[in-house]
Amino acid sequence: MKVDVLLGLQWGDEGKGKIVDVLTPKYDIITRFQGGPNAGHTLEFNQIKHVLHTIPSGIFRDDKLNVIGNGVVIDPVIFKKEIEGIKAIGIDLSKNLFISKKAHLILPSHRILDAASEAAKGKSKIGSTLKGIGPTYMDKTGRNGLRVGDILSNFDEKYKALVQKHADMLDKYYSFEYDLSEYEAEWFEGIKLLQEFQLIDSEQFLNDSLKNGKSILAEGAQGTLLDIDFGSYPFVTSSNTVCAGACTGLGIAPNRIGEVIGIFKAYCTRVGMGPFPTELFDADGKELRDKGHEFGSTTGRERRCGWLDLVSLNYSIMINGVTQLTMMKSDVLDGFDTIKICTGYKLDGKEIDYVPYEMTDAIEPVYTEFKGWKTDMTSMSSEDEFPENFKAYVDFIEKATGVPITVVSVGPNRSQTIERK
Repeated sequence: MKVDVLLGLQWGDEGKGKIVDVLTPKYDIITRFQGGPNAGHTLEFNQIKHVLHTIPSGIFRDDKLNVIGNGVVIDPVIFKKEIEGIKAIGIDLSKNLFISKKAHLILPSHRILDAASEAAKGKSKIGSTLKGIGPTYMDKTGRNGLRVGDILSNFDEKYKALVQKHADMLDKYYSFEYDLSEYEAEWFEGIKLLQEFQLIDSEQFLNDSLKNGKSILAEGAQGTLLDIDFGSYPFVTSSNTVCAGACTGLGIAPNRIGEVIGIFKAYCTRVGMGPFPTELFDADGKELRDKGHEFGSTTGRERRCGWLDLVSLNYSIMINGVTQLTMMKSDVLDGFDTIKICTGYKLDGKEIDYVPYEMTDAIEPVYTEFKGWKTDMTSMSSEDEFPENFKAYVDFIEKATGVPITVVSVGPNRSQTIERK
């Protein structure tokens, strides 16, 4: 058996949660392989909207197992709230949620360090979600971090030592007022809740599952253009959001990877700071934001909006080895007379078709225009109903990327998902 990987090809917020939920019936196990609670995976069904931050998006199918992998960082406070929200709708995760002992913990002092660091940057801030994720990954690579497995032995001693290190850093490098005690009580309640779940050696569990013929879907968080190595650095997240991250974030060998499902919006959005070549500042940008409800599911921040960027999309496809595409929010473009796709960049007077080392304001997008389809697609259930102008839009993207678009989403609900022949 192979592990199929599902990940975002833009700056996150592509709609991964919905598609994982739709695909879950085809798999035995759903896993998260990186990132932390800055992720906000939104699912809608039965007239209820659910937002997941840490837990894999397969948890609403009670016959499936869900694994939080070693590459994930967990905030016990947010985890506890997430569990309580899921319990409130009658779902018990005690039997089908497994947590890697090697996943790292976000401490209250990590959040304080995050806020202090961002404040110190002033105008050069990167737009952190201030959830302590960057400092947690720094401790992980610095070999100082606390892991879920540490809960099981000498935890208080390890916790106090790391908090003292953070306090020393805050005193030495930042002029920042804070009160750790206001965070700690709820944090330790979250630690107690974590102990109630099945803490496992996830790499062994997943590889044994493959040997036993189980099918696995690996769910990525954020998006390729936020990858710590291949994203628009330094305006990136702190983990590897690309397909290779599934190997290190789960303990899966590269030859175990099967299908790579890349998800993208029919247009582009970005939250926070950083380059965005096709960003729109006009009425079209506002219409995309309003109709697409483009506000962060985790932060509530207004998203920046722009036309689809094929240069960056092809870059993401290359980095990930994408084998099939899923196009989200096609219906958001229903009302436009003219729709544009960026097919190249102009830089220093030359046209290029690749992502350069630095994405600067000097980049000018080169557009191809399409006639809009001016048709409400939200009630469609088959590709046979697609308007001709929309078919032309899809065909152009497929030819430009060389990858088939196998799924088209025409609305937020689970049922508004069309599989193409």
